[in-house]
Amino acid sequence: MYSFPKEKLNDFKTRIEEALKDKSATKIAAFDADGTLWATDVGKNFFNYQFRNRLVSNLPEDPWAHYQELYKTDRNKCYLWLAQINSGIALDTVKGWAKESVKVHFEEMGLFAGQKELISFLKDKGVEVYIVTASVKWAVEPAAQLLGVKAENVIGVETKVINGMVTDQQNGPITHSEGKVDGLLLKTKGRHPFFAAGNTKSDQALIESATHLNLVIGSAPQGHELYETERYMLSLARERAWLWHQFQ
Repeated sequence: MYSFPKEKLNDFKTRIEEALKDKSATKIAAFDADGTLWATDVGKNFFNYQFRNRLVSNLPEDPWAHYQELYKTDRNKCYLWLAQINSGIALDTVKGWAKESVKVHFEEMGLFAGQKELISFLKDKGVEVYIVTASVKWAVEPAAQLLGVKAENVIGVETKVINGMVTDQQNGPITHSEGKVDGLLLKTKGRHPFFAAGNTKSDQALIESATHLNLVIGSAPQGHELYETERYMLSLARERAWLWHQFQ
């Protein structure tokens, strides 16, 4: 269901090989997470898992309504808040919860097998693969590992950790929209990726940060909240002769 047609995958691989022949190409690739590597929202799944199981105590009476209001009014503040609710908890505990959340939601995640194969190919070519997400970094790490991307290469929203305990102090950029590029370049010491992939307008800056290859992915069905933004990005990809694919 979420595989690339053989001809398209082969074309992507050929284009990657050709791009890497250019000495100016850094061996760095960057992928958005939700909607680009899997069909669901892993960060939202983790938040649901936390409040459903009463794992954190510093939540408002209606956590979901509070999240939705923040999301509508200030997305950066919303994404940071999802990390801040873990304040006072050991990071190892939060990471353990994240692993369990991925297990619980695995069937609905809809991992994109085509992307897993593409990531494997990139790594075989010596490319360092990063995942850049607006979700909490710790929530996405176990999902990334299912695709062969190590936890330290997940760049996401996080707060400072002091003596092993999560705090409410922002740590690094809020990796949403242009902040995705800021977070990536901070990690790579200013080196731009030669390849970048995403699926929505909030990934456009990340996709455009690539020096050689840009990939747009679509998977949202008509009526889904991401359908229109993915339509826009797929249209942009055709207009600019980028790589693109619509998963059915």
